Formats: sequence, C-alpha cells, structure tokens
Amino acid sequence: MIIYGKNTVKEAILAKRPVYQVWLDEKKTDFKWVPFLKEHNIPYKLVSKHQLNDKTDNQNHQGIVADVKPYTYADLSILFDGNKKKVLILDQIEDPHNLGAILRSVEATKIDAVILPKNRSVEITGTVAKTAVGALEYTQIIQVTNLTQTIEKLKEHGFWVVGTDMVADKTYKDIDTSTSVAVVIGNEGEGISRLVKQSCDYLVMIPMIGKVNSLNASVAAALILYKLADL
Repeated sequence: MIIYGKNTVKEAILAKRPVYQVWLDEKKTDFKWVPFLKEHNIPYKLVSKHQLNDKTDNQNHQGIVADVKPYTYADLSILFDGNKKKVLILDQIEDPHNLGAILRSVEATKIDAVILPKNRSVEITGTVAKTAVGALEYTQIIQVTNLTQTIEKLKEHGFWVVGTDMVADKTYKDIDTSTSVAVVIGNEGEGISRLVKQSCDYLVMIPMIGKVNSLNASVAAALILYKLADL
C-alpha cells in the first residue's frame, strides 16, 4: 500500500506499521527525516519529484512517499466484549476525502469503531490515509459484507442503532449515549439506503436553518461523533 504526506508516514512509523520502503524528494529533503528513518531502521531512497508524482498519481505527497503493509480491518467481535461501545456506521460513503476526514474526527473523539460495507464504499487507500493525517493508525475499522445483517447482530448484543435522515422526529442531540449505540451516516446524495433505514431503531436529523439543506458527510459525522463522545 502506498501512503504519502509527512504526518501520514510519520504516524505509520510510530504506530509500528511495517514500512518496506520510503522515498524522499532529493531536492526538498527535510533533514530531520533521514535520522528519523535511520532511528527506526526504515530503508529510504532519495528520488526526483517526478518519481514521487508517478507513485502517487500526482497527489500532494509533501516530498515523502512510503510503501507500507496494507491496513488490517478489525473483526466485528471486538464490539462484543460486554463493555459499552459507541460505533459509527458509514453507508455508501464513496469519497476517499470524506472517509479520511471522518476518520480524523473518529480518532479525535475516541469512538470505538467504524463499520464499512465491502460494496459501494471506498476502500482504505493512500488518499484516505493522507486525508486522515495519521488518524488511520489509531482507528478500528470493521469491513462487513452486509450492513443490515450486521445491524441485526449489533442489536442482538444490546446496541441501539440510530439512522440519520433529513426528516425525523428527533435530532442528533436526542441520541441516548447511556448504552451501546451505533449511528449510521449515509452519503450526501441519497442518505442511508432504504433497508438500512428500516433496520434502525429510530432516526435523527441535524437541524439546519440555511437555504442549503445538505451537509457534507464528514461534517455531519463530526457533529454526531462529538455527541456520542459527550464532549
């Protein structure tokens, strides 16, 4: 897996993710990087900016690119240890920048896990890692085959599952955080899917008083996450 960006690569190294190779811009090398890489026994090469651009499809790599072990998804069973849990479920989030921004908020609020479907959802990519600015290393992400079946399993283990919708009788401030809870966020265009919505225990909305009746998914998720964290 190719990741890039100063904080992204640094946190991957500090979090002990296996790093196979680092490439540094030969003309813009931050002199702190070489001793840092040597300290952690990370192999590195000085290469041209053109080579870094090729490795990242011309993304903003900040002069550093790394080849690392791909992200390992957690198993759903980590949520069933008998302790109260707070979980974010992402339904049909396909923009890697949105996912990366959401993961930053997840890490900031110390929510227990994020659940993603395997289909119609962005994978963990270098773009997600760059946007998450290191938060990926400290976030539990669970990938599941079927969201509705996963929701039913969560309910069997005492979770209340809350969906977000444009029209609902409750607001996100009414979410009960006294028990294990999972909140579902959908994409901006269609929201959460019909079957997932029907599987939820209740729906909440985020009140808006402006003329534009939609929030970016990452902004909506941040509001929900801070409510879940009781911050």
